[in-house]
Amino acid sequence: MFPSWADLVLVSCAVVWGATFFLVKDALAGVDAVAMVSYRFLLSALLLAPWALSRPSRGRHLKESALLSVLLFLLYASQTVGLGFTTASNSAFITGLFVIFVPLFLMIFFGAPPTRLQWVCSALALGGLWLLTGGVRAANFGDAITLIAAATYAGHLLATDRIVRADADLVVLAFHQFWMTGLLAGLCALASGRPLAVGSASSAGTIVFLAVVPTTAAFFGQMWAQKTVPPVKVSLVFALEPVFGAIFAWTLGGEPFEPRRAAGGALIVAAMMAEQVSKLDLRRGRRKEILPT
Repeated sequence: MFPSWADLVLVSCAVVWGATFFLVKDALAGVDAVAMVSYRFLLSALLLAPWALSRPSRGRHLKESALLSVLLFLLYASQTVGLGFTTASNSAFITGLFVIFVPLFLMIFFGAPPTRLQWVCSALALGGLWLLTGGVRAANFGDAITLIAAATYAGHLLATDRIVRADADLVVLAFHQFWMTGLLAGLCALASGRPLAVGSASSAGTIVFLAVVPTTAAFFGQMWAQKTVPPVKVSLVFALEPVFGAIFAWTLGGEPFEPRRAAGGALIVAAMMAEQVSKLDLRRGRRKEILPT
């Protein structure tokens, strides 16, 4: 089985998002966490505005975008605030717990219990994430609040799955989702008296990068791919995010290579391969994927 274009797009999203942990951690020295979330999403909306506002369907998806924007705000606000109190590796591991929340939410909210093999694949991915990052050694406020990011990551993935399969206009959906998320973060920053200034050129450059690549390009790619890729498989592909985060740390970040982390990455790849093999049953034919209806 060869990967489809949608699979490759999802992997590229994981690559891009994996690069953001150490970038965001460094940028927080020059900008408040919630203000950073506001700026990156408002800028992303501005980049999409010429295309979104010129489309006949520009008034669609307001209700859907409101739901997604709340989830997206909770995801990135909690993750970014958490990075100010915990390490990038702990943040990556805790955020990676979404691979467990996805089948759990499928069962609770959609009445679609995962197969045993899908639970095993999720457990393998979780074990790989633990080896990759070393697990949570000393829980603190940052670790606790990042759990919100893990849960909302899974919720956003599943909500996106339902919305994009219903003949959604992806440009308009992304545009409304981004400006609403940026507005929520901006209002939260103002209400809580957080500083809005960007104190360094490097932090400003990081915000621009986050807006253009991990937000505008990668989220649009995710929505396009989720039109055809089942949510459990998406969650396992996205479990590669901390794998690529480690690769960037070993190369660009100057961290030493650790065999334990490499073994964790191998476990995650094994989980993805096992999930793919689960589609083939030589005795009973092709096994159906679990999809919310």
